[in-house]
Amino acid sequence: MELGKGKAGAAAGGKLLLCSLLDSKDELEERLERCVGIVTSLTSGLSEREANDALNAHICKGTPQHEEICLGLFTLVLTDPAQAQKCYRDLALVSRDGMNIVLNKINHILMEKYLKLQDTCRTQLVWLLRELVKSGVLGADGVCMTFMKQIAGGDVTAKNIWLAENVLEILTEQREWVLKSSLLVAMAVYTYLRLIVDHHGTAALQALRQKEVEFCVSLLRERFMDCFMIGRDLVRLLQNVARIPEFEQLWKDILHNPQVLSSQFTGVLQLLQSRTSRKFLACRLTPDMETKLLFMTSRVRFGQQKRYQDWFQRQYLSTPDSQSLRCDLIRYICGVVHPSNEVLSSDILPRWAIIGWLLTTCTSNVAASNAKLALFYDWLFFNPEKDSIMNIEPAILVMHHSMKPHPAITATLLDFMCRIIPNFYPPLEAHVRQGVFNSLTHIVEKRVLAHLAPLFDNPKLDKELRAMLREKFPEFCSSPSPPIEVKIEEPVPMEMENHLEKDDGCYDNAEAAFSDDEEELSSKGKKREFRFHPIKESIVEEPVDITPFLEQLDESLRDKVLQLQKGSDTEAQCEVMQEIVDQVLEEDFDSEQLSVLASCLQELFKAHFRGEVLPEEITEESLEESVGKPLYLIFRNLCQMQEDNSGFSLLLDLLSELYQKQPKIGYHLLYYLRASKAALGRMGLYESFAQATQLGELHTCLMMDMKACQEDDVRLLCFLTPSIYTEFPDETLRSGELLNMIVAVIDSFQLQELVCHVMMGNLVMFRKDSVLNILIQSLDWETFEQYCTWQLFLAHNIPLETIIPILQHLKYREHPEALSCLLLQLRREKPSEEMVKMVLSRPCHPEDQFTTSILRHWGLRHDDLLGEHIKALLIKNNSLPRKRQSLRSSSSKLAQLTLEQILEHLDNLRLNLTNTKQNFFSQTPILQALQHVQASCDEAHKMKFSDLFSLAEEYEDSSSKPPKSRRKATALASPRSRKSAAQPPNNEEESGSSSASEEEDTKPKPAKRKRKGSSAVGSDSD
Repeated sequence: MELGKGKAGAAAGGKLLLCSLLDSKDELEERLERCVGIVTSLTSGLSEREANDALNAHICKGTPQHEEICLGLFTLVLTDPAQAQKCYRDLALVSRDGMNIVLNKINHILMEKYLKLQDTCRTQLVWLLRELVKSGVLGADGVCMTFMKQIAGGDVTAKNIWLAENVLEILTEQREWVLKSSLLVAMAVYTYLRLIVDHHGTAALQALRQKEVEFCVSLLRERFMDCFMIGRDLVRLLQNVARIPEFEQLWKDILHNPQVLSSQFTGVLQLLQSRTSRKFLACRLTPDMETKLLFMTSRVRFGQQKRYQDWFQRQYLSTPDSQSLRCDLIRYICGVVHPSNEVLSSDILPRWAIIGWLLTTCTSNVAASNAKLALFYDWLFFNPEKDSIMNIEPAILVMHHSMKPHPAITATLLDFMCRIIPNFYPPLEAHVRQGVFNSLTHIVEKRVLAHLAPLFDNPKLDKELRAMLREKFPEFCSSPSPPIEVKIEEPVPMEMENHLEKDDGCYDNAEAAFSDDEEELSSKGKKREFRFHPIKESIVEEPVDITPFLEQLDESLRDKVLQLQKGSDTEAQCEVMQEIVDQVLEEDFDSEQLSVLASCLQELFKAHFRGEVLPEEITEESLEESVGKPLYLIFRNLCQMQEDNSGFSLLLDLLSELYQKQPKIGYHLLYYLRASKAALGRMGLYESFAQATQLGELHTCLMMDMKACQEDDVRLLCFLTPSIYTEFPDETLRSGELLNMIVAVIDSFQLQELVCHVMMGNLVMFRKDSVLNILIQSLDWETFEQYCTWQLFLAHNIPLETIIPILQHLKYREHPEALSCLLLQLRREKPSEEMVKMVLSRPCHPEDQFTTSILRHWGLRHDDLLGEHIKALLIKNNSLPRKRQSLRSSSSKLAQLTLEQILEHLDNLRLNLTNTKQNFFSQTPILQALQHVQASCDEAHKMKFSDLFSLAEEYEDSSSKPPKSRRKATALASPRSRKSAAQPPNNEEESGSSSASEEEDTKPKPAKRKRKGSSAVGSDSD
């Protein structure tokens, strides 16, 4: 057996996952590499038979060894194509669980690591799927469906098309195997029916499209009742491809001759009345899309969604082809994302806001029509007994909440709702009308909206639309008389009440949207005040019901959880909680119980996660008391364990399960590690916890937990900040993400506390290698946030030269905060050549006084130093050819300095110093430099800066010619220069104003300057 050679090849270039220099080594990849090492050590130098015997002997030792060998061979298949066939054959021979370990690992990689997978490994993964299907391995159909989930809709990039084509090829080649699984047939038809729409244009895409058409039509005709399980969304997808000849014929049979397709199929109405299962709606979103959407609907606060929506837009919705993806997203949100009561009653981003954003960002009329159909699709044949209110709720709430900020959206949706009734399918108009009527009735019954008259008969809608609504839905257009108080028992009204507060919010929160002027005058301030009252203030504590979970627990664990529920005081609960932890750590504990146990704990200790965590008065005693909660016993046990202890990973798994159900557990762990004496020096445990969560990565987990902390408790955020920055410098100092969270919510007192922490050495929030980038990021933040950032920066002992290049990014109208902070700091510094260069690099503008003000200040305090630097820059820039100078200035972002810029700034400074006693321009270095520039510059510049150059002429005259000839030499000078020609040129003020005071002319100082200037020239070799 030649696995030794194969492994060497893999190690040289067969890395499994892509990663950047900043990424830590992936845990999965490390494990798989260890397994490869075991396989290689067992088989190196052996013949094929000996190697096979060695592998089998190792596998016989136990389950862990079996898993190591299977995963090692699996990894070699992925990373070493040359040895893949041999490794797969060995894998088939040694596997004792029907390849179950391998199938699970493939699903894991596809769901969580596919985007990071190396191209070679992607190719080999598809090759392995083909082999598994050929071998008829049980469970390969599940892997096949996971592969199809990775084929993104609205994406015609080469890699996505390659995956679609290869999976289709496998399904076509192994047709008999496909037909054995009804679910796989339905999933394949649903997937490729959807993809057909995207594949058009190039010859290659047309060829792929034709294969997809033939594949779908053949399965629909041969196995129609298998496809029937898709439900009404099958009709929606078939509508999109109806003009393709093969589907045109299929449509004729569906509408007019359904028995041809199946004796059980009675017609299209039967299909439309069948609700689409969630698994089909979910299969058209890639795992990454699904994770991001679920995150937005469960973790993002309403009003803070813009950055997440922008990211999603850039990633998935930025191309023309991606327009078709919006329908998949809307169907997924309506049919799959059904938030819990707790989420509905919170200020988490509601579903209607995401759908509103998707509708408002449509750029194609066809896509917009399809998106509206996707939104209303469950309305058309709605049956309260079979369908869910959650499927129709988003549409009515989008219309309701858009009335003020986006009335056009409400109007177009109401218009669509009216027009779809007769136009969807005329023979079924009565059924569609009944479906829409059922939807509206159910909405009112469930109190999603108390009544519909304010929506249907709103003055903001045009008369024609209101007339059409009155004609179609007269029952809902009359206002109820007199309003009665109704007790609300359904979960949905909690969402309705909460969203009434968000009435004026935009979908993306780009800026606040207000109502009309009349409404503004009558209720100015009221709406805003009402809107920000958190609904959770009025939450009534309901008795905890954990009965469904208890039934799934072992008897002994169930008894302890019941004791925990009945525990009257914290001490008793802590004792029981310790017993539960001890039981979890027992060797025979079933780890599958962790998820159920986590659900019980999350329900029992909801109160832990409400209110403030940090004591009002922070002392050692109060901190220790605050970490005495029963749930914190899990943290304490973790702190007392070594990381290689088997129980350590079990407790981490329990925390991971808790984290999924209650995300606040993350910052509670951070608080415990910071506040508890038992956790002294164990802050690193948080990294292990982060890697154990589904996020699996420290930076993301830390930022999400700090964000949750920021939203819940600003005092706690400030309390944690020093330890977070100290323990996790790589995660906190390389970007401004955490800093932005902090400065966005702190007040002036908390800012002063943080500044003190920095000054005392307890906190480092900036380091030299990243501070410039963070300050540049901060330019987009709010004014107070920027001032806080600069205060914190100035508390650090970082040389100003480190961040001086930020000047290149500052515009005087857009960045006044940064400019004022930088200006006040520069005035305390002695000018270096780099500083002067950056200051002079700023574009000249009459309203931008930054450069002039700092030059004036330096001129008063450090005139000789500034003069030398300006001389050096003038001569250096003057010595460059003009073309090279312009090329340099356009190509270098950090040194856009031209000779003309320097002269303009000096001229502005000259004008500013007029009528003062400052003698900056009488310095020899400045005059020599001006003389040097004047000698080589063109006539245009000589004219433009004549007053400036006149100083150099006077300097030249005074040092080399008798006084009589000076009058001629200063012909271009200003009137004042000519009037005072008898005086030395390096006058207190330079000539540019005819209104110079006589008092200055009579002072004796100029004579002294003349002698000083003469001696300087005499001793200067230049």
